[in-house]
Amino acid sequence: MRFWIFLILLLLTYRGEAQDSLRLTRQQADSVFLKNNLLLLAERFRIDVSQAQILQASLRDNPTASFEFSAFNNQTNRVADVGRGGEKIISIQQLLYTAGKRNKRIALATEAARLTELELLDLLRGLRFDLRSRFYAIYFQQQTLARYDRQIATIQTTVTAYEREYNRNNVSLRELLRLKALLFQLSNDRTEIQFQLAEDQRTIRTLLSVTQPVQPIVRNEALTRYRIPAQSDDSLRQLALRNRPDLQAAQSLIKQAELNYNLQQALARPDLRVGGTYDQNGSYIPNYVGLSVGMDLPVFNRNQGAIRAAKSQISYQSQLARQRIMQVTNEVATALQKVRDVEQMVQSVEGRFTDQFEQLNQGVVTSFQKGNISLLEFVDLIETYNESVRQLNRLKADRVNAYEELNYLIGDDLFN
Repeated sequence: MRFWIFLILLLLTYRGEAQDSLRLTRQQADSVFLKNNLLLLAERFRIDVSQAQILQASLRDNPTASFEFSAFNNQTNRVADVGRGGEKIISIQQLLYTAGKRNKRIALATEAARLTELELLDLLRGLRFDLRSRFYAIYFQQQTLARYDRQIATIQTTVTAYEREYNRNNVSLRELLRLKALLFQLSNDRTEIQFQLAEDQRTIRTLLSVTQPVQPIVRNEALTRYRIPAQSDDSLRQLALRNRPDLQAAQSLIKQAELNYNLQQALARPDLRVGGTYDQNGSYIPNYVGLSVGMDLPVFNRNQGAIRAAKSQISYQSQLARQRIMQVTNEVATALQKVRDVEQMVQSVEGRFTDQFEQLNQGVVTSFQKGNISLLEFVDLIETYNESVRQLNRLKADRVNAYEELNYLIGDDLFN
């Protein structure tokens, strides 16, 4: 099964390489994302819907008109007698809202539209974090693969040379098989990285709504701008409480609950129905013109249940908002700790440590070919080097991801 998966990935990789890669900096990736992402485009239609609902809430009810006429006059034996001696009644009625119900509905629809906009901002925040995480993950995976490719090519050359020497009985089968095992292990590790790279490529292409493979362009200054913020932890927490669209959405839900409570209280007050009637011959005088005023009597239904439910909804949303504030506070504190931990880890292994490993790797093959180190030492050093390269690039990706997570949790771009 693993063989077939690997074969499929190779075919997909071949097809991808046949296409032109989409070379992008992170800023360019952000621009393409904002322009092309289908989820964001779909969410914008929800904003149009919410704006239309504000318009609908502001519209007044249509007047009601009715027309009644004599179907049959049995005195004159005339059908549909609407002439001077016949009968017709015309009435028109208009519903008038009391207690400011119309304005309260408009206010509720306006706040619901604001919530839709905040949900769009929160979706944008989450998708952008995913985009940037995948962008840098792909970059460092490609860096690791490049190192593995060079190493595999070197080991393959060594294996080929050992096979020739084995055929001449100059080396043992045991030594040859140990080198082949090393080559297999490196190829297997490379395949695992390619699997993850394929997943990240699939996700980032979906986020950008493109079909070409993405080739991240990352310059050194793009990485060095990620540094521990100068602001205090409390300032960053306050910034998150101000900026986070999900927190603003929670406050919007409280406000909607309060507006709905006011509306439900207003609905307990009856509305007026005002109308006029013209009656040709059916009233106590001919051509009667009358004015009518009507209303429901709030005897049994005073909207008690809806008012009680709306009041409880305010308490419910308030509790959720307080819980959300506590969650955000803890999230920011954890993100700051992660940034400090990963920064300390990267600083401890970068620089001299990585330079020493690179120098060691350059001399390992030469020393082995000259017989200065044994096969076991050679294999151990190669395995150690490759695992260190893999872990270091993963650590660098984790570092950028930690800073971008801090951006995400604060709701601002601190490192732009």
